[in-house]
Amino acid sequence: MAAALALARRGHRVTLLEAFAAPRPLGSGLLLQPTGLAALRALQLDEAIREAGARVDRLEGKDTRGRRVMDLGYGDWRPGAHGVGIHRAVLFDTLHDQLAPAGVEVVTDARIVRIENPARPVLHDQQGRSFGPFDLAIIGDGSASSLRTAIRPGARAPVYPWGAVWTNASDPEGRFAGALRQVYHRAEVMSGVLPVGRGAKGETNQVSLFWSVPVKDLDAFLAGDFETWRRERLGALWPEAAALLEGREAWEGFSRALYRDVSVGRWNRDACVLIGDAAHGTSPQLGQGANLALVDAVELAARLDRDHRPTAVAVRAWQDDRRRHTGIYQLVSKALTPLFQAHGAFWPCMRDWFFTPMSRWPGLKQLGVLLLTGTLRLGRFPPETKP
Repeated sequence: MAAALALARRGHRVTLLEAFAAPRPLGSGLLLQPTGLAALRALQLDEAIREAGARVDRLEGKDTRGRRVMDLGYGDWRPGAHGVGIHRAVLFDTLHDQLAPAGVEVVTDARIVRIENPARPVLHDQQGRSFGPFDLAIIGDGSASSLRTAIRPGARAPVYPWGAVWTNASDPEGRFAGALRQVYHRAEVMSGVLPVGRGAKGETNQVSLFWSVPVKDLDAFLAGDFETWRRERLGALWPEAAALLEGREAWEGFSRALYRDVSVGRWNRDACVLIGDAAHGTSPQLGQGANLALVDAVELAARLDRDHRPTAVAVRAWQDDRRRHTGIYQLVSKALTPLFQAHGAFWPCMRDWFFTPMSRWPGLKQLGVLLLTGTLRLGRFPPETKP
């Protein structure tokens, strides 16, 4: 939607092919970093998002022994800087409501199953309908993309061994305001609470709570007894978070999340290009997925505006520039994720006795803040997305 909106506002004729019969968001909350907020500013939506979301000033992580594992503040990057926690449905609706006024044609129940002639793409859906030809086809169907191998046959996207369950809850007293908080038991269990502001139905003071689960155990986990988990597992790990779910009797309202480490090489094939998690998805440990995707969208529209070479050439130049940003986060995500999600004692010991103290050293802490804010990039941000 961000790519469609950015292109339409620059005068392009845009058709958005939506897989669902009724457009809808997937997932719970997410954290918008200064980079994602800059992309939304370019779309003239950042103020609406700030108003609907919740200000986040820092990331805090502790283990079950009370040791501070992670403590990064946005103010260490720039005075007054912050992130915004937002419910996915609110971000979705904010973008979706702008499509029609911008002139985007939205076609629903159009799950694309085949791409014909990548140089001048024609897209075919599951009902046998065809769309196009187009000057450019932007494939944004997420880390589980069903079209990725049509663009890059050698692409790999293995499911990350750890997934999560998510739910939203009310925090009327604002106990979790101001920070993304996480608690770890070794590296085998991780729970977090993110303030997200307004809920999908207009509720106020909402938070998103997550609990990590090995993917192979997800079905069994959600078939287990909810109250036993809330009281004996979440309650033992983090009583304040367990209190958010008092009064619930079942898993209703929880959603599951799977993650993939996506590796595709070049993102395009002629005039077909992958974008967002379809191109460069990672584990969620650095919290950058939505932000990188929003920047992808805004910078692609800007590149096509000023680069008048053939579309495939302009898209490849855009990709080369974006990989100076996305490549860093793919690499660091793979390196750091085992410190927080892994079996056994080795990786949490590495985290607690080496990584955590080292991350507080001058210089390295600044590097951590750059990673947190999404602003670590080789080269400068273009004007459209400069945080």
